[in-house]
Amino acid sequence: MVGAKCMAAGAVLLVALAVSWTPTGEALSCYECNSHADPLCAESTPPETLKKDCSEKAEGRQYTLCRKIVQHIEFEVNGNKPEQRVIRSCGWENSTYLNRCYQRSGFGGRQEVCSCTTDNCNGAPHLPVLPALSLVAGVTALYRLVF
Repeated sequence: MVGAKCMAAGAVLLVALAVSWTPTGEALSCYECNSHADPLCAESTPPETLKKDCSEKAEGRQYTLCRKIVQHIEFEVNGNKPEQRVIRSCGWENSTYLNRCYQRSGFGGRQEVCSCTTDNCNGAPHLPVLPALSLVAGVTALYRLVF
């Protein structure tokens, strides 16, 4: 009997967590800046003045994520001296790298591109933990507590 009640409580918890991570259709807010033009963009958490409402559409698409790109220019190219740039923006591409990072490299530099789907998440030094991973950890902890 106690096991059934705990299982029911766990199911309610799962549903509540799933609903809380479901997009509600509200406008997304992201940091929008380029450290090449504004050095404040390179701070680990940019100032509030660099936040942007991403409710507008771009190229006919609704913004669905925030993006942070860190470019490492390793040697002088086209008169640009070696440096690191940070670019933060609203974005819409939904790829296999959603809520993850990937790296690219080419002649003269490399970049790390990260995307995330919560308000102002491109201002954090690291991406937030994926909701699914949090859900699995919560269910595992509940299971161990009950059984």
